[in-house]
Amino acid sequence: MLSPVIEKQTQQSKTSHISPHSLEAQVGNTPLLNLARTAVACGLPSTVSLYAKAEWFNPSGSVKDRAALNIIHTAEKQGLLQPGMTLLDSTSGNMGIAYAMLGAARGYKVKLTLPRNASPERIAILQAYGAELVFTDPLEGSDGAIVAARRLAAANPDLYYANQYNNPANWQAHYNTTGVEIWAQTAGTVTHFVAGLGTSGTFMGTTRRLKAYNPAVHCVAMQPDSPFHGLEGLKHMPSAIRPAIYDEAVADEQVTVRTEDAYKMARFLARSEGLFVGVSAAAAVVAAVGVARQAGRGVVVTVLPDSGFKYLSERFWREE
Repeated sequence: MLSPVIEKQTQQSKTSHISPHSLEAQVGNTPLLNLARTAVACGLPSTVSLYAKAEWFNPSGSVKDRAALNIIHTAEKQGLLQPGMTLLDSTSGNMGIAYAMLGAARGYKVKLTLPRNASPERIAILQAYGAELVFTDPLEGSDGAIVAARRLAAANPDLYYANQYNNPANWQAHYNTTGVEIWAQTAGTVTHFVAGLGTSGTFMGTTRRLKAYNPAVHCVAMQPDSPFHGLEGLKHMPSAIRPAIYDEAVADEQVTVRTEDAYKMARFLARSEGLFVGVSAAAAVVAAVGVARQAGRGVVVTVLPDSGFKYLSERFWREE
């Protein structure tokens, strides 16, 4: 039986000066949901359980709040980010939204490079928070945004370049929070962990924490099956600029997911589980189901990075 208690071992609670009623204190401690209908519909045996972290419960609506908060706190402690400075980074959307929200709350300006084909919903949210946007070639994807951010950082050293793909504070956020929460919420019974690769921070940090608790936890990294895909926020590592924080050796197993399968799962989760999730979240469930089917028994946990509200303009929702 899973424990409903979540230990408050997060970067927020460890920082005494943060009020429990502040926006930042709401980051983390997200629910762990039982995907029972999905398990039955996919023909999984009763000896395996399927769970997922609902990361849209974070204040900006995604898992990226965890990394953004820790990156900002770490930079402040190191004296790299000071009042009046502008935070710069590349984003495919969610991390930028987290930066913009936290920047507004802490008094920083935020400048972001992102592909021009980012969903209209994400762009609108970023503009609502007052972020300055620099659009890049959509054909170059997130890598094009990374290159543009590097150029801007080199040209203006007064900017704080957060550099989420290479910043250890990214994965450390998940080591200190996500992994701790999963262990507590499953009462230490988690046997398999599955997460998608974008910056790789969620997978790297959570995996390292879970293996610190129990080296036998089988950790599976998921990525798109090809360089050209529709899984926004995820990277096809063999063809992309590889994040410096990513270590392929940390994963026990690598799996890929087709965009079409993720779309189908997103529709299923909305219509059969009542879970309106984003595309990368649906891809994570596809991968988790595959891992659970192969395992045959155990407790499989994955991460749902965000809800589907930023993807309402996508046509696949209207397909059958």
